[in-house]
This record gives sequence, C-alpha cells and structure tokens, in this order.
Amino acid sequence: MGRYRKILVAADGSEAGKNAFRQACRIGRQDKSWITVITTIPVFNDQFDVLSIREKVSATLKAEGEKILADIRQIAQEEDVFIRTILEEGTPFDTIVDTGDEGNFDLIVMGRHGRQRVEKALVGSVTARVIGNSQRDVLVVPTDSVIGWDTIVVATDGSKFSRTATEKALDLAESYTGTIKAVSVVDVTEEFQTEAPEAVDKMVQESLRIVNLVCQEAQARGIAAEPVVREGESYRVITDLALKHKADVIVMGSHGRTGVKRLLMGSVTEKVIGYAPCPVLVVRV
Repeated sequence: MGRYRKILVAADGSEAGKNAFRQACRIGRQDKSWITVITTIPVFNDQFDVLSIREKVSATLKAEGEKILADIRQIAQEEDVFIRTILEEGTPFDTIVDTGDEGNFDLIVMGRHGRQRVEKALVGSVTARVIGNSQRDVLVVPTDSVIGWDTIVVATDGSKFSRTATEKALDLAESYTGTIKAVSVVDVTEEFQTEAPEAVDKMVQESLRIVNLVCQEAQARGIAAEPVVREGESYRVITDLALKHKADVIVMGSHGRTGVKRLLMGSVTEKVIGYAPCPVLVVRV
C-alpha cells in the first residue's frame, strides 16, 4: 500500500521547514509512522588556525542547531507526536541523503521557500540535490500548504519514471480513498504545431492512450480517476490543473541517479515544484 512508515524531515529553522514538519506530523498520525528530524550545521573547523576561534564558532553553530531542534520539539508537543532528532555537521544535502539512505527511510519531507521573483522556478540547491541523489521519495511542501490525499494529480508520459509515480499515486489513492487526475502534456512549440500538425495529433492520441490506461487501472482498483490531456508548457499545465481542482498533492517521477552524487531531477519536475500550489511528491525509481 501507499503508506509511509518511516519519515525523515529536514529542518532549517525557516517557516517553510516548520510547516513541512507539521505536514509530516499529519502523515505520521495517519500512518502511525516513525518521524526523525535532522538539522545540519556547517563545519568551519578547518578554516581557523586559532583554537579558541574554532571552538567559539563551533559552539555558536551548535547552539543555533539546537535552537532549531528545540523549536521542532515544541511543535511536536503541539501536534502530539513522538519524534527523534539528529544534529549533524556537514553539507545539508549530504547529511540528509546519507541519513535517509542509511536509515532506510520511506520518505524525506522538506519545505519549499517562497519565490522571490516571478521567474524563479528553481527549488533551491539543497532540495534539488536531495531529490537528484536520494533513493527515497521526497515530499516538498510549500509554506502554508496542507498535505492530503483526497485529490491526487499524477503527471505521466509513459516512461518508466512516470510509471513508478503512477503506481505510487494509485497506492495512495487506494489507501486513503482518494481520486486521481491523470495528466499527460503535449509540449511542443507553435512552430512545430504549424509545420507538423499530423505529428502533434499523433502525440495527443498517444497521450490519451497513456492516461486512459492509468484510469483503467485505477477503476479496476475501485479508484475514481479522470484522464486529462493538454497542449502547452508541461509545468504550467500541471500546476494550473492542480490549482483548478484544488489538488492535495502532485505526484511525479524522478529520473533517479546514474552516477555518484549526480543531479538528474529534470527541468519540468523542478519547475512544477517551484510553482505548485500544493505539496509535490517526487517518487524514486
């Protein structure tokens, strides 16, 4: 089934990170999950020759990390959940990825910070690197959003990556009696549409075949599902659909990892995360 039993939350002291933790608590109560919260502080020891300065800086950084975790523990009391906390030294994405993999967590939860300008579609280096390098599913939660499984938008193009995401979306919908919006986007330029309309028609028909197969599988499992095919920029179509239908979550596939520490998230996934009105679940292959 689609439930997450072991959750790792990355906390950085931001409001987005605190909200991500609250949503992890929400999942944890539903699934009776174990929740661990990790905070990372940088290592500056090698940058100082004077021992007293190194010790002072290290103590200050550790105190800041402990303050972040103290705030998280206060939220945990408010949410009435039991948690385990970890304070690590190192690079944030390395510690998150390593802890997630070594602890065999089912899900990593991270906050998405707000966009500072209209064209800022990137999700931030730490989140992007975690998604690109981890073998865990990653849930990215915008500030002030709430996770749920009632209306699930799953993006599919028929690839093995989107197939894995589809399976997870179906499992979640079945576990929580949710509904599925299966969307496939024909993303071509206006020039291509003008010069090769027959090719575009074939792409539309193939997209219809893909989403109809998803809906057939959903209906066979007793899940209400709707196929959606649109032409346009993939990330805009997906996020607009989520907004229109007040989706609780968008589910997408990650391209996974083919080399050590290599980021292969994909621009569409990254932009969807950056603009989504709801949490985005990136499913590992």
